[in-house]
Amino acid sequence: MKSFNVPLIYRSPLISAVKKQRKQQDKMKKDFSPTLLDFGNLRIYLARHFGFCYGVENAIEIAFRTIEENPGKRIFLLSEMIHNPQVNADLQASGVQFLQDTYGKQLIPFETLTAGDIVLIPAFGTTLDIESKLRAIGIEVEKYNTTCPFVEKVWNRSDVIAKKEYSIIIHGKPTHEETRATFSHAAANAPAVVVRDMKETEHLAKYITGEKDPAGFYEEFKGQYSEGFDVEKHLERIGVVNQTTMLASDTQAIADYLKQTMINKYGLTEENTGERFADTRDTLCYATNDNQSAVTGMLNTEADLAIVVGGYNSSNTSHLVELCEEKLPTYFISNEEKDYFC
Repeated sequence: MKSFNVPLIYRSPLISAVKKQRKQQDKMKKDFSPTLLDFGNLRIYLARHFGFCYGVENAIEIAFRTIEENPGKRIFLLSEMIHNPQVNADLQASGVQFLQDTYGKQLIPFETLTAGDIVLIPAFGTTLDIESKLRAIGIEVEKYNTTCPFVEKVWNRSDVIAKKEYSIIIHGKPTHEETRATFSHAAANAPAVVVRDMKETEHLAKYITGEKDPAGFYEEFKGQYSEGFDVEKHLERIGVVNQTTMLASDTQAIADYLKQTMINKYGLTEENTGERFADTRDTLCYATNDNQSAVTGMLNTEADLAIVVGGYNSSNTSHLVELCEEKLPTYFISNEEKDYFC
C-alpha cells in the first residue's frame, strides 16, 4: 500500500516499530490480538490496528504539501480536515482558515473568496451544492480535494445501484460532514434517506411493511430524506450504504434487517432477493473494520482499564469508546483540553 509523507510529529518511533513488527508477522492481517508492552508492574496492551488510515494520511499529505507549495496564497479548509484536533490546530497555525465548522455553519462567507484562493476539501468530502458554489467562484475543486478514496467508493457504489433503480438507505449520523456529503451524492441520482441506528431502521422497516401510516414518515425522518421522496413508492427497491466511520457490525446488522424485511414483505428467496435488495457489502471501510476488530480482540485480554485517545467529535473515536465501555472502565483522552472519564 502507498506510503505518505506525513509530518514526523504525528509518528511515534516506538509505535512505528511495533506496527512494523506486527505487520511482518501477520501480512494477511488475520491476527487481531493486541501487542503486549510489559513494564513489570505496568502492562499495556496495544490494539493490533489503530491510528491514521490511508485516507487520513492522504489528506494530511495533500494539505501540508499545499501549504508548502503556495506561500503567500490564502488557503482555506472547507471544514475540519479530519476530526483530530492536533492536526486541525497545526493547519490553522500554518495559516489555513476554516470556512465552516464541523456542522456546516458558515464561519467565513463564500462571497469573500476569489478565484485566486485555494480551498481544501476535507477527507469527509462535501456536498455537490458546495462544490458548485466553489466552481462558480473559480476555485479549483479537484486540484485540492482530499476526499478519502473509500468515501468516494461509497458514492460510486450508490451511483451504480441508483442506475438500477434502487433507492439508497444511508447508515450514518445525519449532521456528520461525511454523511451530508454521501447523502448529497446519493440523492442526486436516486431517492435517499438516512438512518442513524437500528432503532430508526426498525421504524423505517414499518413503513416498508405498511405497519405505519405513510404520512408519519415525513415528520419522523424530517431532514433525512431527499426532495420528492415518496415513502409509498421509493421503499420498494433499496440498497444500504454507510458513513465509513460507523460501527461496521451496526451497518451489517442494519443491512441484514432491511434485507429480511424485504424478503418477508415480498416473499423473496435467496435466488431473487436482488430484485428488491442491492448487495452493498463492499462499501464497508477496511480501516474502520480493522480498527474495530482490533479493539474487540484487545478487550478479550484481562485488563483493569481501557484508554482511548482521539478527537472529541470523532465518529471513529466515539464508537471505539462504546466498544470499550461494554467490557471495562474507560478513560477517554482528547487533546482538546477536555478529558472524559466514561
